[in-house]
Amino acid sequence: MKAKTNRLFFIDAMRAWAILMMLQGHFIDGLLDPVFRDRENIIFTVWLYFRGITAPVFFTVSGFIFTYLLIKVPQKGFENPRVKKGIRRGLQLLLIGYLLRMNLFGIFNGEIYDSFYLVDVLHCIGLSILALIGIYLFSAEKKKYLFPSLLIGITLVLFLFEPTYKQWSFSFLPDAIANYFTKANGSVFTIIPWLGYATLGGFISILFNRFKDYKYLYDVAISTALAVGCLLIFTSSDVFLFIHRLTGVQLFADIFFNNYLFIRLGDVLLAFAVFMLFRKFMTNKTVLSIGANTLSIYVIHFIILYGSFTGLGLYRFFNHIVTPSVVIPTTLVFMLACTFLALRYNKYESEIKGNIAWGLDYAKNQSVDLYKASKPIRKEIYLKTRVFLHRIFGLAKNQ
Repeated sequence: MKAKTNRLFFIDAMRAWAILMMLQGHFIDGLLDPVFRDRENIIFTVWLYFRGITAPVFFTVSGFIFTYLLIKVPQKGFENPRVKKGIRRGLQLLLIGYLLRMNLFGIFNGEIYDSFYLVDVLHCIGLSILALIGIYLFSAEKKKYLFPSLLIGITLVLFLFEPTYKQWSFSFLPDAIANYFTKANGSVFTIIPWLGYATLGGFISILFNRFKDYKYLYDVAISTALAVGCLLIFTSSDVFLFIHRLTGVQLFADIFFNNYLFIRLGDVLLAFAVFMLFRKFMTNKTVLSIGANTLSIYVIHFIILYGSFTGLGLYRFFNHIVTPSVVIPTTLVFMLACTFLALRYNKYESEIKGNIAWGLDYAKNQSVDLYKASKPIRKEIYLKTRVFLHRIFGLAKNQ
């Protein structure tokens, strides 16, 4: 029973909310006609604001969950089983990220399109997991405060110096690597600054783990998240402007003019506060299942919307031509379809993987049998070819 009471259901619910927000955000943004993107319209403005919250919440929750599981086990360093699992998971996300951008028609034509090398959310989360593991291993045998200090320090450095490094083109790197650091070539996400949200999530998870038995954990956590979140949203820009006027450092003025990272950080903390506040109502099995199957949901939505492997997705046929009266109900259908398919896949995952493994094994056995059966034919072809070549080169030598 203790394992159940210690489970942080609100985190699973946050992850479910974030993936559903991502589904509707991608669908509406990809299909809605630009004519209806009116920033004077309160409905569109609210939708746009919440769409901007989705990615920071998703990255933060991903960092929280992985780090929480990483530090929960008693083993340290490489002895921690979560290290190997995390490395596999990080590499898996990177691989899936590239596979989703693969176009089979291009490969059949002997060409890999530039879009294959662009970096998306899966690449960044996969690399963030590997980075969290690296930070953990570096600090595993050192003082306890080093790991959380490094995590929050990385967040602050990445957020504070974003105006500086976002101007770098990273042209000295191959495009496939530069795409992880710059959006110049079309990458949707880059590891900097988005790693900062994952490390923030890791930092918060350490606090939850350290004080998990504290009686007033949620009271303190909710009030702190609300207070810090509101301060970041409503006062951080003015604080950076004040520091600029006090010191004359241009960096703080640059942050003031585009302070989206710290404001979104405040939004993330408010989201944490809301989900913690209503945590007792967030034990619905379907919601928790959605939160546990975000990867499957993301893959399915990417294939349907963007046409992975074939390029034949909804985005190709309905890009920016749909009216609100059509896009709103179809968004709900799209979300339900992706979620339903992912949950069905999860239900029969072992059976599906077993069938795939059987199919691959069958194909392998058939290939081996075919190879053995063709041995006499191959031997005959080899002998005839040898005689033929001998005659040709023999004639040439005699001449």
